[in-house]
Amino acid sequence: MRIAVIGAGGVGGGFGLALAKAGADVTFLARGAHLAAMREKGLRIEGGRGASHLMPTQATDDPAEIGPVDLVLFCVKLWDVEQAGERIRPLIGAETGVLPLQNGIDSSERLIPILGEAAVMGGVAQISATIAEPGLIRQTGSFMRMIFGELDGRSSKRAEAFLALCQKAGFDAVLSPAIQTELWLKFIMLATNSGLTALTRQPIGRLRDDPDIAPFFGEAYAEVIAVARARGVALPADVEARMAAHNRNAPADMMASMAHDLIRGNRIELPWLSGKVVALGRELGVPTPVHALIHAALKPYVTGSPD
Repeated sequence: MRIAVIGAGGVGGGFGLALAKAGADVTFLARGAHLAAMREKGLRIEGGRGASHLMPTQATDDPAEIGPVDLVLFCVKLWDVEQAGERIRPLIGAETGVLPLQNGIDSSERLIPILGEAAVMGGVAQISATIAEPGLIRQTGSFMRMIFGELDGRSSKRAEAFLALCQKAGFDAVLSPAIQTELWLKFIMLATNSGLTALTRQPIGRLRDDPDIAPFFGEAYAEVIAVARARGVALPADVEARMAAHNRNAPADMMASMAHDLIRGNRIELPWLSGKVVALGRELGVPTPVHALIHAALKPYVTGSPD
C-alpha cells in the first residue's frame, strides 16, 4: 500500500513509521531541519512503546515527487489545512483516500471543497508524541490508537485494506461506521485537555491532583458535550463517565501538543479548539464559560509569544 504522510510530527511521524515498518511504501512530506535529518539519518521514535528507527526514510518537500497514492495521512496543523490541501493534489488518484488525523472537528469538511467528497475520510489519532529534535519523535506513554472510516459510514475496500495494515503494524485500530461520533468524542477530551494544560503550562497529572483545578475538567467536558448534543451529534449515554476515565488514566506527565507549542513560543491551534467550542456555543445558545475563559486568556498567544 502506498501511503503519503503530510506532516511528520508526533502523529504523522509516529503512525507513519509504524506503517512503514509493517511493509507499507510510506513517504513523508516534511520541510526544514526535520526533513534534512530524516533524509540523512532516518526517522526515529522513542518512548513508552520502546525505540524504533526507520532507515532509510523516504521523505520529500514536493508532493509531485510522490505522485498518486492509495492513502494520505493528513497530519498538518489546523491553520494549514487549506494550503496543504491545495499542495497535495498531485497525490490524489481516482481511489485515493485522504485521512485527516488532526485536532478539531472540521478538517474533513474544509478539505472536501478542495479534494472532492469521494476522497475525504474521517479519522481520529490517539497518541501523545512530539518532535524532540529533528528526526526524532518522542512519545509519552504507550497508548497508540487510530479510529477511521468513511464519512457516510459505508464500508470501503480502501478502509478495509488500511485496517489490515494497521493491525499488522501493531497499534490499536478501529474501522468505525460512525466516525462523526468518534471525532466528537476526541474533541470533547482534546479541547479541554489542550486548553487547561496550555493555560497552566502544567501536565495533566498535576492538574487533576489539584483540588482547585480538577473540577474544571468536568465542567469543560460538560460544555463540549452540551454543544455536541445541541448540534445533533449522537453521543453514548455514558460519555461523561468516559471522559472522567480518560482523565484518570492519562499519563501523569502528558501535556497536549498545544501546550508544547505555547511553551516553545509557537503558533497554537486555539481557534479550532476552545475557540470553536465558544463559537458553536454562541451559535447554538449553549453557555461555555470555562472554554470562553481559556480562549480569552490564550488569545494573545495564537500567533506565537506576544512581544
